[in-house]
Amino acid sequence: MKLLVILGPTASGKTKLAIEVAKRINGAIISADSRQVYRDMDIGTGKDLDDYGDIPHFLIDIRNAGETYHVAQYQDDFHQALQTLQQQRKQPILCGGTGLYIQSVLQPFEYSFVPVDPILRHTLDPLSTDTLLQTLHAFPIPSGFHADTRTRKRLIRAIEIATWCLHHPTPAKSHPRITAQLFGVNPPLELRRQRITERLQQRLENGLLTEVQTLLDRGIPPEKLLYYGLEYKYATQYLRGEFDYDVFFARLNTAIHRFAKRQMTYFRKMEKDGLKIHWLPLKTIQEMADEVVRNFNK
Repeated sequence: MKLLVILGPTASGKTKLAIEVAKRINGAIISADSRQVYRDMDIGTGKDLDDYGDIPHFLIDIRNAGETYHVAQYQDDFHQALQTLQQQRKQPILCGGTGLYIQSVLQPFEYSFVPVDPILRHTLDPLSTDTLLQTLHAFPIPSGFHADTRTRKRLIRAIEIATWCLHHPTPAKSHPRITAQLFGVNPPLELRRQRITERLQQRLENGLLTEVQTLLDRGIPPEKLLYYGLEYKYATQYLRGEFDYDVFFARLNTAIHRFAKRQMTYFRKMEKDGLKIHWLPLKTIQEMADEVVRNFNK
């Protein structure tokens, strides 16, 4: 069964489109959102579960807030959800804005399952880039592993993988290849900016700060909420008194705009990596859904 993918930056309307398409083709939605996996992080991640109605959805609320979740876990969870939908004879629709998650199941990263090693990362973090490169080059490079050394973060991850493979000489976990058709939603820049700001205002009115305070009151460490980024990072800083409300709103609003830009940059990278995305012209949700259904399996 071919996978239908609907992707786009934040506030693009991709989820509403996926729901509309699902209604027409006996579909179910598999989320590709790195933060919607966490329970009780609803307003800040924009789950909007009421919008789904009777459309089945997967990989939302599968981890407790405060836990960590990485791409290898997502790959396993995705394939489990996909198998369930195949058994139910429902059309799977992968929808989200986390390009890494989408690409990881369409073009599997063979070594992404290697677990994070916090102690090793703590040891490597103070080292210079040159020293990190020398450290990486001292390891035997695992077969099929192409180290990405473009940033310090990726360089440290490469050392982490090489270290793990040195002590665990087992083949990488693999999943079956997937045939997919990708559709993208990308409103004009000014409209996207308007939607982002209006949505942030709405989320604050709906209790975003109360949601974050509740998480803190439950004992979730502030450092963990800072790690989740965007709404949870800046709301935590505001609630800790690091800046006033106006500064909080301005910084968070700017950060979300920058995040949307980074999402689009990643989608363009996916295209360069060979994943063809059919970018939909901006129309009503119903008209875009018509186009998706018309072109899917064409």
